[in-house]
Amino acid sequence: MPMIFSKSPKLSIYMSALLLAFATTACASAKKEETRSAGEPASSAKKVASKPEDLSEFANFTQWKEVVDFIDRMVAEHGFDRTELESIFKNVKYVETTIQLIKPAPPGRPKNWAAYRARFVDPTRINAGVAFWNTYADALARAEEQYGVPAEIIVGIIGVETIYGRNTGNFRVLDAVTTLAFDYPDTPTRAARMKFFRGEIENTLLFARENDIDPFTLLGSYAGAIGWPQFMPSSIRNFAIDFDGDGKINLSSSPVDAIGSVAHFLVKHGWKRGEPIVFPAAVSTSEGSVHWDAFISKGLEAKYKLEELKAAGVSPRSGTPADMMFGLVDLQNGEDPTEYWLGTENFFAITKYNRSYFYAMSVIDLGRAVRTAR
Repeated sequence: MPMIFSKSPKLSIYMSALLLAFATTACASAKKEETRSAGEPASSAKKVASKPEDLSEFANFTQWKEVVDFIDRMVAEHGFDRTELESIFKNVKYVETTIQLIKPAPPGRPKNWAAYRARFVDPTRINAGVAFWNTYADALARAEEQYGVPAEIIVGIIGVETIYGRNTGNFRVLDAVTTLAFDYPDTPTRAARMKFFRGEIENTLLFARENDIDPFTLLGSYAGAIGWPQFMPSSIRNFAIDFDGDGKINLSSSPVDAIGSVAHFLVKHGWKRGEPIVFPAAVSTSEGSVHWDAFISKGLEAKYKLEELKAAGVSPRSGTPADMMFGLVDLQNGEDPTEYWLGTENFFAITKYNRSYFYAMSVIDLGRAVRTAR
């Protein structure tokens, strides 16, 4: 593990600040950390209201061997000026809050879909969603026409992510992604996540250079996701679009760019125009009828024919199309019965935004609730 050169002088101050950070944390999309695509771990449900400098520490990253190697690669592969990069990394802060918030929840607590849903399909988000839809109805209609993504899905995603721009994060992105890239917590996925976040440093620096901005002006979540839709820097470079026609992409100050970028992201991840999203189902509980278990947790894709699922003990709702491919979705409800659904390619396109069944269903339900309330 890299050495950190100047730790906070007083543990009591550290703990007080940490408790304050957690006290002001609002769950915004449980999980995120694992392998999120657009906002990645960002809107991870943990929205922190504390200032970015809270629990930030000086750590001369230019003295970390891994950082020196990273600088060497950026110079060789992208033509960055070494002196400029060394100056940048001397000013990057180590953010302990990021480390604490990125850690996975302790094991043993059962998943509870009803509780998760209640956090996102609530009066605050529904009312804010109605106002957002009314304000940006033209942009939403244009995105739906151009990309085939219903307005309610776009509204659902932006609502779950940031409550329509209210909680976009105030951490310096470069501080957050650098901290995670070189000192990620000790978890089974540590190596993969450090590699991911090093890619996000690379994309942050490239994005800043391409747009002639100071990388330290980019603010986002504790894990580096940016703007209304909480795109990671790599997703901004790959999927964000200028949807308001002003010649630049700005997901932090242009809700219209956010609308178009969410739709574009979904299409690039498999969204099919005009196709349904999800259908309710039941599973057989009779003795000897547990073959449907084999279809649980088989990846984020629709790859089974309806007849296969029915033969295994899955009972789809009447009207479920027989000519589509599905995946079996289980929404665990703690001690209450699990809900089962059949997800189409469009359902799994939403899971590419955040690799969570709970997340995708919350987006669908929030969007539907906002549409109904208009």
